[in-house]
Amino acid sequence: MTLTATTSHTVGPYYHIGLTWLNRENLTVEQTLGERVAITGQVLDGNGDVVNDAMLEVWQANAAGKYDHPEDDQDKPLDPNFEGFGRIPVDAEGRFRFTTIKPGTVEGLKCTTQAPHLVVLVFARGLVKHLLTRIYFDGEPANVEDPLLECVPAERRTTLLAKQDATGVYQWNVILQGTDAETVFFDY
Repeated sequence: MTLTATTSHTVGPYYHIGLTWLNRENLTVEQTLGERVAITGQVLDGNGDVVNDAMLEVWQANAAGKYDHPEDDQDKPLDPNFEGFGRIPVDAEGRFRFTTIKPGTVEGLKCTTQAPHLVVLVFARGLVKHLLTRIYFDGEPANVEDPLLECVPAERRTTLLAKQDATGVYQWNVILQGTDAETVFFDY
């Protein structure tokens, strides 16, 4: 018997039809504990062209640094008003905006401490597998000793840092390919 290989498919384009009920651009409710932050940006390809059919999934810890997940056994309080998950589609110009809280520090492996961060999955046309990256907050003192940031060459870390503008909104872009400007993505 001869087996035929299954054709390869990409994870995008992200089809908005039928999935809009999963979109959550505000991860907070009025009772959510912690400092509210807005993060905005744009998804671009290596030529600087807009990727207008991407979707971001965001996972994060709460303000105390605890994930709403059964495997998080840290002795920190859960916030019953915060799930730590959002799904954000981009608009026609590849732009996104979402509101969340600034997460607390999270315990890492071997007694390390991870700086406040958001885990981001990027889905877009042309990707055979979604991409994994993180958003860190520029100027956060805990960034200096974050074990994952320490593994990223210093000149590339800026692609992971959301920078606060004059209005208090954090700016962070996703660059899908290129040289120095490409966002750092992680294997898992």
